[in-house]
Formats: sequence, C-alpha cells, structure tokens
Amino acid sequence: MTPTITVFANSPDRGRGLARDMPVRWALEEAGRAYEVRSVSFAEMKGAAHKARQPFGQIPAYEEERLTLFESGAIVLHIAGHCPALLPAEEAARARAMAWMFAALNTVEPPVFDYSLAGVLEKEKPWHDERRALLEARIHDRLGDLSRHLGEADWLEGAFSAGDLMMISVLRRLNSTGLLEAWPAIAAYVARGESRPAFTRAFDAQRALFTQSQAQQAQPLKESDTA
Repeated sequence: MTPTITVFANSPDRGRGLARDMPVRWALEEAGRAYEVRSVSFAEMKGAAHKARQPFGQIPAYEEERLTLFESGAIVLHIAGHCPALLPAEEAARARAMAWMFAALNTVEPPVFDYSLAGVLEKEKPWHDERRALLEARIHDRLGDLSRHLGEADWLEGAFSAGDLMMISVLRRLNSTGLLEAWPAIAAYVARGESRPAFTRAFDAQRALFTQSQAQQAQPLKESDTA
C-alpha cells in the first residue's frame, strides 16, 4: 500500500522545506518509495478527523495499511527500518544511526527551534536581545561538539544514514541566520545533504504544493464561488 502523509495545505515556512513533513518526504525518497499527500488547513488540523491521526493536531501524520503514525522522528525511523540505506543491517552501526536521530531531535533541535521562535514571537520583548544571545551561545556549543565529531568526514558515521537525514533537517533551520558561518565543516555537511538527489526530489515536491496553494489563493473569485 502506498503510504499517505498529511502536510500543511499552506505551510508557514513559505516553501522553504522547514516544516516537519520534509524529513519524512526525504526519507521516503531515499527509500525509493512512492507516497501520497493529504493537505490540511490550520482549522482542519484541530478537527476530530485529523486528531484521530495526530493527537496533538500537528503535522505530519503517516498512514500505511493498518498503521497510523505521528511525530516526524518516529515516522522516519519506521521508514528507515525497511531501508538499509538509512539504517544499516549491522547491529552496532544501526544503533549509532538511531542515536544520531535522537541527538538531532533531543540535543540539537531545542535551542535551534527556540532561536527560530524567538525571532518571530519575542522580537518586541524587552529581554529579546539577551535571550537570543543565550540561545546563540547554546547553538554554538552544539555546533562545536558536532563539528569536532564530524571532522573531515562526509557523514556522522561513515555512510549516510537516517541520523544524518534528521540532523541535517534540524540544521537547515540555521541556513538563513548566519550562525553556520562560524562552522564551515557543518555548513558543508548541510550542503552535502541538500545536494542529494532524494533531498532535491522531496524539496521540489513540497515546494510545488506551496506554489500551487499560493496560486489558488491568488485566483479571483468566480461569481459561482460567491453565490
């Protein structure tokens, strides 16, 4: 059965591939699996039908035969479990790849995501500059540790894995901040991930959906639409 992923009908990232359906799309492309997309509005995300798929009313959700999953990390792990290119068969290598998935979501993403939100939601607060500086310091601590581990390698543990996919998905949020400039090895690592054909296919697919939604919103109303 072809899986279906539920995504934003009109993503707030404006087609930059930062929404949490992007790593799921990327994993499916790396695995060579076709998939279908169900787009939902913000109102539909909080409705009973979507909450039956995603209890917190967020995206993505994933449906395949009798399986329904939520949380991007869990979905990517499920996809990767059937794809040796994302999770190696050898036990130790498989465990290390999964460890990097958890590191991406639990260790690196929190300060990165908070930094993104602070720039949008807290700009007018009197403590904004102090908080941003604190978050920047935390991010640089994480990037320094990651850079030292990566060294001159292309990927975190030899071959590309689901650990790299999740880590790069998190780090891409920093592309427009200037913070990666201090860590050229990490910037190059992110660029390598973005140059993978599977990433390009996933990015183009989500971008096309955003472009389509924008075009539909821009169309003038027909008389029949207002009757």
